[in-house]
Amino acid sequence: MIGFITAIILFNLVCFTTNKRLTKNQFVHIWTFTIALQAVTETFIDFKYHGYWYFSKEINWWVLPAFTILIPPVNIIFLNWYPFKKTFYKQMLYILCWTIAITLYEAAALLPEPWGYFHHSWWSIWYSLLVNPFLLIAVLSYYRWICKIESCANLDKNRACFLKKD
Repeated sequence: MIGFITAIILFNLVCFTTNKRLTKNQFVHIWTFTIALQAVTETFIDFKYHGYWYFSKEINWWVLPAFTILIPPVNIIFLNWYPFKKTFYKQMLYILCWTIAITLYEAAALLPEPWGYFHHSWWSIWYSLLVNPFLLIAVLSYYRWICKIESCANLDKNRACFLKKD
């Protein structure tokens, strides 16, 4: 439990104090997307197939903070520091470094109580190492899509304003 609460405080503190890139709209979109993606993933791997679980095998209230305030700030931090204007190689290296960091964090969450709160059944850390890059790329792709929608909306808004002036 100590590790869980410490991680929530630390990730949210870093997320809210270092965000320079994401607008409030993008922030809310990524936060909500993360909750939705997490809920879908957990429904199958945790609840249906019992691959891993938080705290205990039963569905409990302590899973909600993991879904809603533990994972979303990590994605915000990932996007805030993402090297969008760097080479493809540097972007892939960034994703690799984050994959390793997230996997090491998961390994720390597997420690016994009071620091750990996560448990594996048939799931292994190696599965996470393979799946995490795809999850990060999904978040990145969603962010890019939101940016594209916002830029189209701004163009439409400017066009409408231009038409009103004439």
